[in-house]
Amino acid sequence: MSTISNNQPPPPPNKNPSTKPPNFSQISSKVSLKPTTPKPPLLHQGHIENIHLISLSKQGKTQQAWDFITQMHTSNVSVHLQSYDFLLKTCADFGHLSTGMLVHHHMKSFYKSPPVYIQNRVLEMCCRCGSLTDARQMFDEMSERNLASWGMIISAYARAGRIKEAVKLVSSMESVKPDVLIFVSILQALVDSWGIRLGKQIHSVVIKHGLIGDVKMGTAVLNMYAKCGWLEGAKLVFNQMNEKNVVAWTSLMVGYMKVEKSVDVVDLFFAIINEGIELDEYVFSITLKACAALKNKEIGRQIHAYVLKLGMAHEVSVGTPLVDLYVKCASIESASRAFNYISEPNAFSWSALITGYSQAGEFDECLKIFKNLKSMDVELNSFIYTSIFQACSAITDVSLGSQAHGDAIKRGLVSYLYGESAMITMYAKCGRLDDARQVFESVRKPTDNVIWTAIIAGYAYHGNAPEALRLFNRMLSCNVRPNAITFVAVLTAYNYCGLIEEAKQCLDSMSSKYGVEPSIHHYNCMIDIYARGGLLDESFTMIKNMPFEPDVMSWKCLLGGCAVHKNFKMGKLAAENVLLLDPNDTSAYVLMFNLHASSGQWEEAGRVRKLMSQKNLRKEVSCSWMYVNGKVHRFVVGDRHHPQANEIHTKLKEFDHLRNAKREVLLSAEEVGGDGVLSERKEQLLDHSERLAIAYGLISTGKGSRITIFKNLRACNDCHEFAKHVSLVTEHEIVVRDANRFHHFKSGVCSCGDYW
Repeated sequence: MSTISNNQPPPPPNKNPSTKPPNFSQISSKVSLKPTTPKPPLLHQGHIENIHLISLSKQGKTQQAWDFITQMHTSNVSVHLQSYDFLLKTCADFGHLSTGMLVHHHMKSFYKSPPVYIQNRVLEMCCRCGSLTDARQMFDEMSERNLASWGMIISAYARAGRIKEAVKLVSSMESVKPDVLIFVSILQALVDSWGIRLGKQIHSVVIKHGLIGDVKMGTAVLNMYAKCGWLEGAKLVFNQMNEKNVVAWTSLMVGYMKVEKSVDVVDLFFAIINEGIELDEYVFSITLKACAALKNKEIGRQIHAYVLKLGMAHEVSVGTPLVDLYVKCASIESASRAFNYISEPNAFSWSALITGYSQAGEFDECLKIFKNLKSMDVELNSFIYTSIFQACSAITDVSLGSQAHGDAIKRGLVSYLYGESAMITMYAKCGRLDDARQVFESVRKPTDNVIWTAIIAGYAYHGNAPEALRLFNRMLSCNVRPNAITFVAVLTAYNYCGLIEEAKQCLDSMSSKYGVEPSIHHYNCMIDIYARGGLLDESFTMIKNMPFEPDVMSWKCLLGGCAVHKNFKMGKLAAENVLLLDPNDTSAYVLMFNLHASSGQWEEAGRVRKLMSQKNLRKEVSCSWMYVNGKVHRFVVGDRHHPQANEIHTKLKEFDHLRNAKREVLLSAEEVGGDGVLSERKEQLLDHSERLAIAYGLISTGKGSRITIFKNLRACNDCHEFAKHVSLVTEHEIVVRDANRFHHFKSGVCSCGDYW
């Protein structure tokens, strides 16, 4: 028990030192001098003082109460047992162990053997304050113990996960028979598969003691089996229960959820309704989680109607799963409405809503909510920060992302694996590969493939294939097994450096060597590798022979290769298959136009453009953007709306000599439209968004500084050559992230090696 060194209670004051010595001859011989029970020294009763002491206790002012006790002691005023009882309970409620122990020692100096209920109060305080050492010492020193004493100490050990000590104490109960609550406390501590054996033994003891008929006992056994993963045992106990309350039903539902049997959870919910059992918030919570796992919006809406009917939509434990359900069903409007019903949303409620907006692509709304939460000083959690990293990654806002990173570190809310990998991805996608590497290296002994995959993918998409492959080999040397996404990143690295044979070996070894079955995404990577490398026949053969039906991406990979290597016949076949699967795929029309144009088939090329016009097909508007001093600057093709538009176009005129001398009539993604104007004429009128952004970067940043630009579409050949030349003559490093990858332009050379 805690020792009290400096605050020992003052010794009891001497009583009436000037009175005469007692005359024992006057005491009747019939009166025994041996006291039957020890009594504390007789002090003034102090009813008013004790009332004040109890008042301080009820207000939670434990330190003031202790100070008042010392004043009462000095004034020879006794502290009633009831006052000790109130004060010890308050110390337990507020976790004020040190003050409680001072009160306990003071009480011991006057009551050598206090009533068992007072001793239990001290024991309860130690248990609730988490001091098992003090609790056990108090328990061992108790002059008298009752069932409540045993129950408190056993429950404390069970809650602390010290199951063996708890069971040992139960075995030592000789004069007192354990009751239902003692067994329930131990069963509640068994929550994983390791506890199933002990749980069965306790179940046998419970049956032996004739306690299994108690509904609390039966529910606890059922709940234990469900949480430990023995669903058959849980169902057996459930079926044998004469009386089933809502907790028993919920426990069985938890068991089904643990083994991912969400359909059975929903069936149990409707069975509860048919039984006429009163529903509580926990039933709705677990059922809504099951609907979210199934992504079953229709049943979710029916349950939502029950929730509204019973007036539980404002409860955070019901409202939050509702938000999560609609988020997983891609219904952000319904999620937002469900969120607005919650009277006091917690961090998980906000996290679910932010995740929903992030998945819906409404990243600005994500960041707006996050900023409002910080201004309102609302409690945040690691899931919120992970979503914010993902949102910053999507809109390439490294300024806000780095601020969120610092804030998350300060609050200790960087989630291991997903939070850290989201940060790595954010920095990599924002062009800050050095910062991404720094985050990765700060992770102590990364043993999960999620973090490794994030950094490997970062280097792959930046075109640094050698470093991506070095990291992959380092990952393997650390005995970390790659997953399916890891192999997409590795194949991408092989693709960007043209290592065709190595890529094929990697694909072939996925299943046999690493136990990862290739998906259509991996085959599409290989189809693209063959096509980009000019092996169009091998690409086509893989489409025909792979164990999956080719999708749009399969044929688009082949079509892209045909456009690069000018194989009209196979390109036409690929385009037909693309349009068969997706008749409105604009990129297929663009590539077909270029194939016809490059072959001199202008009549066919005109038909393609006419067909696009008839279908009113328009690609999303090409946009390039960059951040300067924390502010985003956006440019679209031919943009004249920027405040410094004149300066931008003046700067561009300095590079007029870079206009394409060959004047090839090829459409780029920026030049897709429905008005039938040829690209040559358009190029005379408009400047591509990427060039505008580069020009703005030149006039707004210092000499030799890095210019980082983001682009929503693939970079065209002209802009690629333009960036190479600008990097050479201006000594600026230019980094461009297009729809496919990063390009690092330095001294007239691109990291992609003109292979993209």
